[in-house]
Amino acid sequence: MSNTLSSRRAAEPKFALDADAVRAAYRRWAGVYDLVFGMISSGGRRRAIAMVNQLPGERVLEVGVGTGLALPHYGRNKRITGIDLSSEMLSHARERVAERKLTNIEALVELDAEETGFRDASFDIAVAMFVASVVPHPRQLLAEMRRVVRPGGHILFINHFAAQRGPRWWVERTMAPASHALGWHPDFFLDALFTASDVAQATLIGVPPVGLFTLAHLPN
Repeated sequence: MSNTLSSRRAAEPKFALDADAVRAAYRRWAGVYDLVFGMISSGGRRRAIAMVNQLPGERVLEVGVGTGLALPHYGRNKRITGIDLSSEMLSHARERVAERKLTNIEALVELDAEETGFRDASFDIAVAMFVASVVPHPRQLLAEMRRVVRPGGHILFINHFAAQRGPRWWVERTMAPASHALGWHPDFFLDALFTASDVAQATLIGVPPVGLFTLAHLPN
């Protein structure tokens, strides 16, 4: 992926949502989210969790834990705190934890990802899966993740970032109606989340299908 950022785009996405809009959207989708979006996002989610499991440190914050699709796949040596704005999604996540007897899930809490209230350096790793394009202020999300992760820790995102041309551009436009309904925006560009300096430090990995998602790893 190119590290060149277009100066023509604003740092904040054009479609910015407020927290109430996000809550309302996921209240509608909570019951069918796994079926509608789970399979599309499964490959990217598996890649992100595999990296979390390989990284040093036990204390993991999952930002936007949703219905808990990722929770059964963390290593049992990882101690997971999950946060989400949607109480309906968290209800499904808690059911999943109980059904799977996931003893390494320490907390599932309804919190704003841009202002969590956790103490500085509370976690070794923070991971946000398919969240960056639905928060009102993506760079504030990144700043908050940096704050709550200890120095020397790790920050991961798996997300869709818009292509400007090529086959993926056509795929994104074809999927646009469904993606907007789920808060996955075809016009969410890399520089809505990262500065040029961030991109220079990050490891960016394209994830199938057709590189539709990108796994970003930043040292803190």
